[in-house]
Amino acid sequence: MMVKVTFVSSDGTRREVEIAEGETAREAALFNDVPGIDGDCGGVCACATCHVHVDPAWIDRVGRLVEGAAEAELLQFAEGANEYSRLACQIPMVEGVEGLILHVPEQQY
Repeated sequence: MMVKVTFVSSDGTRREVEIAEGETAREAALFNDVPGIDGDCGGVCACATCHVHVDPAWIDRVGRLVEGAAEAELLQFAEGANEYSRLACQIPMVEGVEGLILHVPEQQY
């Protein structure tokens, strides 16, 4: 099954892509050349290059950042992190996220 995800750039440009269920939002961005998502993390040393802001209407379905979790620790260093911040690599494409909207920060780091 394919899942549709919309990435909204900092200038408001919307880009709707499809990705197979089971993949992540990071893979959706990279496989579809979404601008602003580097996603070249290679591990903890350079993480948060797939930082996104989950649209407020979607945050409860996707899940909020868990304080003290590794993802939260990595996002401490992300430019423009806020209460809707998540790493796209940690957002799986599963049933219930069809139509998900993710906002790409103006810069990643």
